[in-house]
Amino acid sequence: MTAEEIVYEKGGKIQSVSKDSSVYDALVIMCEHKIGAILVEEDGKYIGIWTERDLMRNAIVPEFNPRSATINDYMITGVKAAPHSDNPYQLVDKFLGMRIRHLLIEKKGEIIGLLSVGDVVKSRLNEKMKEVNDLKEMVNWEYYENWKWKHKK
Repeated sequence: MTAEEIVYEKGGKIQSVSKDSSVYDALVIMCEHKIGAILVEEDGKYIGIWTERDLMRNAIVPEFNPRSATINDYMITGVKAAPHSDNPYQLVDKFLGMRIRHLLIEKKGEIIGLLSVGDVVKSRLNEKMKEVNDLKEMVNWEYYENWKWKHKK
């Protein structure tokens, strides 16, 4: 499985806000789409990301007010990207090596999706469960009933 396949398996389009949006507006979109991160866009390019973890960190700042705070002032810049051809092991290596939780997925110079470490883990678990179910189907009770031990004399 590749990063591109995980993006398409995940479905949905990338959710983003402009850099001038309020944190509150970003939160509304995140709640509507049940996502934990939103990209920040300027002139058609993704320039940052803001996550529910950032909300936790920002909420303890005394002057933070989500209705008046501009996402540009609180976003994380320098969002990393991975090629669409990366496999899950390469993606996890990037998540762990760079100590990040989200990666943009790039194909031919364009961003085709955003993956979280959870998306990749879920994809791997689904793949493993399919393998286990396929093995169970191959080696079922009928297989054992028809199996005969041939004793040599």
